[in-house]
Amino acid sequence: MRNLFLFLFRFRGALVFVLLEIFCLYLFVTNSSYHRAAFFNSANTYAGTVLARRAQVADYFLLAEQNQQLAAENASLRQQLYPADSARREADSVALPPARRDSLRRVRYQRPARRPDTLLLGQRGIAARDPSYPLIPARVINNMLRNVDNYLTLNVGSADGVVSGRGVVAANGVVGRVKVVSEHYATVTSLLHSETRIASKIERDGTIGTIRWLGDDPTHALLDNVLRETKLVKGDTVVTSSYNSVFPEGIFIGTIDSFVKEPDKNFWTIRVKLGINFSNLTYAYVVTNRQKAERDTLEARTLRPIPAATPKATPAAAPKGGKRP
Repeated sequence: MRNLFLFLFRFRGALVFVLLEIFCLYLFVTNSSYHRAAFFNSANTYAGTVLARRAQVADYFLLAEQNQQLAAENASLRQQLYPADSARREADSVALPPARRDSLRRVRYQRPARRPDTLLLGQRGIAARDPSYPLIPARVINNMLRNVDNYLTLNVGSADGVVSGRGVVAANGVVGRVKVVSEHYATVTSLLHSETRIASKIERDGTIGTIRWLGDDPTHALLDNVLRETKLVKGDTVVTSSYNSVFPEGIFIGTIDSFVKEPDKNFWTIRVKLGINFSNLTYAYVVTNRQKAERDTLEARTLRPIPAATPKATPAAAPKGGKRP
């Protein structure tokens, strides 16, 4: 301890100089919007580079676990390519109305000209090709779990077509939303963030709600705004709804784990077990909605207040026996 005090006393001038320089730099950055933006963009780039190098070293020791995750995800994706048995039950002909010149008024039948562009998944028709939401694959190189406001870092950026505000999903559900983007990296506001709100619904009956994180358990979230008159079932699937323009409708979020009807509220208190395990999240996909700008512009124009019409000024009456001035 004595040597430490002697060291500090010996280099007190240099230490005071360094502390004053750091304080001046802090004031310089916080009081100038331009320099603050430049500082955070540069810090994001350098931090992304360091985290990428760290991820490369960690990947070498986690190859077996990552291969297992990739194998499971590939199996799930390949299974979706196989049509269900009911998908093959297609009518080999369609009924046509009787021809005008047909004296017997017979109903004719004709084979379809082409196959429909929809698939049957779980007895529900879905689009076979949805070009409105292309995906950008990404690698998670940093992940926070212990804070109230958690973020992730991806190894893709503006050079890959990522912009701020895009949604991020993984094989098992919703991850979050892109916040800041540099050329080669992007930070994501995780679903485990106090300000994250995701428009969702219960898939069984279409009941609309909002997913938000409680700030304590990284495996569960709260489904808000579900009226007490709604009949709930434990294990119901919660997916994204069409009320947002960030995520496609029907993306898995989680399942209802428990629900409580509190006496002083008009809504259920519903805990949802999240499908994403954020503790071992490795790969994700950035969702690109091509119609988001058009939808946001239309909704902004619709919600914009209409200015009140100003009354037109009436010309002054001319005096009797003379002309107007």
